[in-house]
Amino acid sequence: MTVPDVTLPGGIVVPSFRVGQFACSKGDDGRLAVTATGVPWVNINYHEARAACAAAGYAQVTERQWLAVAIDAARQDCNWTGGRVGAGKLFRGLRKGSVSGPQPGDYTPADEKERRWLTLSNGERICDLNGNVWQWVFDDLQGDENGLTTIIEADSPSLTATPYPSMKKGMGWRPEERCDWSGYALFRGGCWLSGRCAGAFYLVGGWPDLRYDLVAVRCTQPIGVSDPRSLVAAQP
Repeated sequence: MTVPDVTLPGGIVVPSFRVGQFACSKGDDGRLAVTATGVPWVNINYHEARAACAAAGYAQVTERQWLAVAIDAARQDCNWTGGRVGAGKLFRGLRKGSVSGPQPGDYTPADEKERRWLTLSNGERICDLNGNVWQWVFDDLQGDENGLTTIIEADSPSLTATPYPSMKKGMGWRPEERCDWSGYALFRGGCWLSGRCAGAFYLVGGWPDLRYDLVAVRCTQPIGVSDPRSLVAAQP
């Protein structure tokens, strides 16, 4: 699916790109796939996630790209429980413990308050930016050459681009002051057990060498590449 050009608060322009409509799953051949029926690939560490994306011809989603998708979604009336921007809460996905593990993209929760889908300004829809599984993020705002984060300053877009305070309006949790997460890898979104902390802007960090059963990966691709796959039900 295609994400339009997005200008982050503060003026950073994120050019249009393609992103997996679903969190990546592991295909029968052991390679990364993007499908509605695949269960998100968890127990994969940050470095393995980067390598799996690259082996399939993709890249790992970056911090700027994640923020671009989340901000574009937050600017759409249809993604708010009250039917207009700022009314009620930004929809949050699987987070209440109603399931016992990661769910494939074609799973529909019984509770409408666990709505997994967010719609962008161009009509494209993305699943699980707001719950089900956290997803590793390459930090291209304050990270090092490997995308591992460093000190996140209080004025970093990682913190300030979110339109409402932490834990308010369905934003999810994030630090609100300068924090030293040097050596951590970022992950975002929340998981099926995150409760009120979940949300499209939920931000936390973890050790990049560890495999977590709650953290998956989402891939991206530049516009105009020769590979015809759309990152919607794509096969590696």
